Amino acid sequence: MYDVVIVGGGHAGYEAAFASSRMGCKTLLVSMEVSKIGTLSCNPAIGGTAKGHLVKEIDALGGEMGFITDRVGIQFRILNRSRGPAVWSPRAQVDRAGYPSTTQMLLKKEKNLELLNANIIDLKIDHNKIHAIVTSDGRVISCKSAILTCGTFLNGIIHIGLKNQNAGRYGEAPAKGITEALVSLGFESGRLKTGTPPRVHKDTINFSACEAQYGDATPEPFSCRTERITNKQIPCHLTYTNETTHDLLKSGFDQSPMFTGRIKGIGPRYCPSIEDKINRFSDKDRHQIFLEPEGYDSVEYYVNGFSTSLPNEIQEAAIRTIPGLENVKMLRPGYAVEYDFFPPYQVNLNMESKFVDGLFFAGQINGTSGYEEAAAQGLMAGINAALKVQNKEPFILRRNEAYIGVLIDDLVNKSTLEPYRIFTSLAEYRLLLRYDNADLRLSDFGRNLGLLRDEQYDKYMHKKQAIKNVGDWIQTTNVHPASINPILEVINSSPITEPVSILQILKRPEVSLSEFVKNGDIIPQEILESLNYRDTMREIDTSIKYDGYLKRQNEQIEKFTRMEMKRIPKSFDYSTISSLSNEAKEKLNKVRPDNLGQASRISGITPADVSLLMVYIEKGYRGHSKEFSDTTNII
Repeated sequence: MYDVVIVGGGHAGYEAAFASSRMGCKTLLVSMEVSKIGTLSCNPAIGGTAKGHLVKEIDALGGEMGFITDRVGIQFRILNRSRGPAVWSPRAQVDRAGYPSTTQMLLKKEKNLELLNANIIDLKIDHNKIHAIVTSDGRVISCKSAILTCGTFLNGIIHIGLKNQNAGRYGEAPAKGITEALVSLGFESGRLKTGTPPRVHKDTINFSACEAQYGDATPEPFSCRTERITNKQIPCHLTYTNETTHDLLKSGFDQSPMFTGRIKGIGPRYCPSIEDKINRFSDKDRHQIFLEPEGYDSVEYYVNGFSTSLPNEIQEAAIRTIPGLENVKMLRPGYAVEYDFFPPYQVNLNMESKFVDGLFFAGQINGTSGYEEAAAQGLMAGINAALKVQNKEPFILRRNEAYIGVLIDDLVNKSTLEPYRIFTSLAEYRLLLRYDNADLRLSDFGRNLGLLRDEQYDKYMHKKQAIKNVGDWIQTTNVHPASINPILEVINSSPITEPVSILQILKRPEVSLSEFVKNGDIIPQEILESLNYRDTMREIDTSIKYDGYLKRQNEQIEKFTRMEMKRIPKSFDYSTISSLSNEAKEKLNKVRPDNLGQASRISGITPADVSLLMVYIEKGYRGHSKEFSDTTNII
């Protein structure tokens, strides 16, 4: 008997395993190949726009993705530096071999966790509650909760040209039986598609014909547990396709599984295959190609931007028309993989199934795409499966608290018919949800859940105190013209004629705290020490510069919170409200929102529908008034 059993060893699976085992639950992580746990199926990189925010949030809650990345990263960059701080995002190239080996090493150290090589083919459900999982060799493993994190393996099929084979990943068998078991219980399933580009040999690339892309001179760690990055940094390289490339690719369209209709699953819009790009954007005469190293000791390079499922010979001929790749040796072709998923309206905000008690879903099984989205869901599913076993209230992050909250809220309320990817544009409170303040937003949650180590929590408390120290000094200290005007002159800022507060000076767009740091005469030593604490200076500068916008977002959050506190009973029958449209009734009964705020975000629900629901909630409906309460279900 296990408290929590996790099926699948991808990024959702290992984060779920870390969380539930550290919360004191006897946990089993089942993988078809334990040696493949933590494998990077596609590109050898972690983070990126909005994805980097997720990794920082996972770290702040006590997860491992950021820490592992710091250990094996080979190039670190902060993206979007030329834009506002809300959209700055960390990204790292990582060592493909080092990532899973480090993950597995950390998993084996967990005292409440066991790893098992097995193929799960069935679930034992009794009275709509999970009781056990069944392996292909007939073993029945009892559990109180189970988390399905099956990635692209559910009835997976790999396509290369007109050929296909049953596989969940190149060279690995698919998972069969789970989809059929769930469908027999009344779950709705669908098909999605994703793809990956070819891998080429490093020694056959002419790097002199490409543009080098270097990481940051002073790389920033993902994890608060990492003091600094000392790993050797390796450049990536940029090149481009051309019209010859496109003509060759077009010659293989009649053998494309996507264009011939062999692939039924829907692929990601934001990361199309190269054949899809040249078909949809025929006016473009070239497309970017990034050559990304797969590790310190690997000869493989990942051809980012050239995802394809065309026949081998077409891939090889086309790739050799790209500058720098004229004589390249292709080590492995690109391919598309088609797999089963379960539309995520079928899970609650705590990642638990709406139909089977104790059964949780996380990762690509919910229709998402990306390591980071999977890891975030896995962490939340692991936490909530443990809380379920311990008879505690679920842990739910709201949209104003984390990108994780945005991700899960979008999945449950809007569901998805194509692979979902997180973007900064999806977060309406993104100025408050910056990557560099994830620890300030979420560390207390991680501590209360028992996931955050003492060392990491102490660092968070020191940072919090440092920000307070500097903030108090800024608001209570005046600066005189004689001391500040020389600094203002250097940065072409207008001089002052009388003493003013440092806060007023820092509100100027061209002035930052770093200018004060350069002049040690202005800042006392104890304040300098606080400013040197990680991210303190950036946090204070941003808070001052964007004070008006932040106040406005906080006002919006107050309204949002009031909506979230208007609870709706799970048993409420929306079909009894005659004034609601049939579409609204169908969608509300399908999603079963917890509160009025969640109901308002369901695709197809209008402001008029929400207003009508508000009336029923405030007055109570047919004796349900005791069930309606102004309370939240959030830790």
